Amino acid sequence: MSSENAITLLRDVSAVQIPNGNKVILKQGSTVILTQSLGGSFTVHVAELGGLYRVAGEDADALGQEKPQEAVAGDHAVLDDKIWGALKTCYDPEIPVNIVDLGLIYSMVVSDLPDGKNKVNVKMTLTAPGCGMGPSIAADAKNKILALKEVGEAEVEVVWEPQWNPNMITKDGKARLGIPD
Repeated sequence: MSSENAITLLRDVSAVQIPNGNKVILKQGSTVILTQSLGGSFTVHVAELGGLYRVAGEDADALGQEKPQEAVAGDHAVLDDKIWGALKTCYDPEIPVNIVDLGLIYSMVVSDLPDGKNKVNVKMTLTAPGCGMGPSIAADAKNKILALKEVGEAEVEVVWEPQWNPNMITKDGKARLGIPD
């Protein structure tokens, strides 16, 4: 991690510890290293706390960054497209490819709720059963789905069958990783 990505926090900011998902407040004046800014959120390394933390895009100003562009489809798109768009903004903090293009999403089902909103159930996996990022990535996916105005409930379940393998990566994902198709 290079010091050229060092940032002094401009204000206190809420963050989620990676991989366990604990919420913390990073204090104004603390120095962090920006390691990734993909999927509408920022991943920072905080040496004094010893680890990686995810900062939501809406808190970009605390990092002196611009708020990321909204990555989901506009109001004219069908809800399924919006959900897939939201899922494409979720990244494993260690891999620069979204979870859809990594082939981690096995199913996405939308059902009606009595209040007119929708419930979304997602089944996803991880690249390895021992991956400690599961809770963090699943929480990120759930939060981004719940941010859609048409969604009232969301559940993201991590499953292990079928076992993930690199053949599940999309053509776009392989190109991003430099893997021949």
